[in-house]
Amino acid sequence: MELGPTAMLELTNLRSQHGKVPHLVVEQLSIGTGMMVGVAGPNGSGKSTLLRAIGGDLPVTGDILFYQRSLRQWDPLDRARHLAALPQFSQIGFSFTADEIVAMGMIPLSLSRQEGRQQVAALMKDTDCHHLMGRAFPSLSGGEKQRVHLARVLLQLSQATQPPLLVLDEPTSAQDLKQQHRILALARSLCRQRGYGVIAVLHDLNHVLRYCDHCVLMKEGRLSAQGKPGDVLTQNTIEAHWEYRPQLVGHMESIPVFV
Repeated sequence: MELGPTAMLELTNLRSQHGKVPHLVVEQLSIGTGMMVGVAGPNGSGKSTLLRAIGGDLPVTGDILFYQRSLRQWDPLDRARHLAALPQFSQIGFSFTADEIVAMGMIPLSLSRQEGRQQVAALMKDTDCHHLMGRAFPSLSGGEKQRVHLARVLLQLSQATQPPLLVLDEPTSAQDLKQQHRILALARSLCRQRGYGVIAVLHDLNHVLRYCDHCVLMKEGRLSAQGKPGDVLTQNTIEAHWEYRPQLVGHMESIPVFV
């Protein structure tokens, strides 16, 4: 497995279960700085469960080391500056504006009001939602809300003293074609230019092949395969996991394209 210069996150013998039935089993997974990991698998295979475990929101046995220290040992505020998760669904019950939602990412930070406003504006521009400043959040479309929340979690990580980990659960699920590629290109640039680690649940396997350095396949709650996306995502493995045999229609810059 190819890692960045530092093993940021290491999972070993990770398990979570209901009664005697395990619903998450991960023997070993490492994420390095500068590494973008795509998590794929059929519905109900444990992808979101894995991300909840990494985010510390799921009781598990086994070891989760974040920069060689147990995730449980991190001070909550310090952990929030270095690990942020964008869940699949984020409910806001009050009529905040879009920029007020983004500003919630400042909670674990030490920013002046002016610095905070500048960061909010910059990150809303990066996530293509700057034009939504002042708009009531409930009035936004699903894709707009998703990008506003992405700006919020990026703000949360803006004062990390080590390259942070960004956990994304289906970050493109509500996006149109252009925005899907904008978001994934942004995530990859954070890895390449700033050393972020990114782990993202993605349903479009062509996105995993195009944007990710490493692919994790889940099946029935277990990590069933991992490696370079082009090695893991073959016609045979796709058929074994999704019960559908795709057609290989060609290559784009040596990357296979499936339909």
